[in-house]
Amino acid sequence: MMKPIAKAKSVASNIRRVREYRNYTQDYVARKIGISQNAYSKLELGFHKLSLERLFQIAEVLDVDCTALLENENDGIVQLRIDSIAKRAMH
Repeated sequence: MMKPIAKAKSVASNIRRVREYRNYTQDYVARKIGISQNAYSKLELGFHKLSLERLFQIAEVLDVDCTALLENENDGIVQLRIDSIAKRAMH
């Protein structure tokens, strides 16, 4: 089982990977959720604690289920879910 700090870093990493997959800038996501780019960057780096409310906001902007962001990045779950969302959008 992952330690809480490692889990938080994993969630932050998942957020970054989904944002990059969507070709969104940190500034874009930050503006959408109402914070500065600097504050958003610290969330992605795991320097600030992520509230549930903020997690839901980010998931909505990234158009991904928030549970996908909670998965261990080594599971490959995030990429699979993103790919399935992208395929559905194409049809």
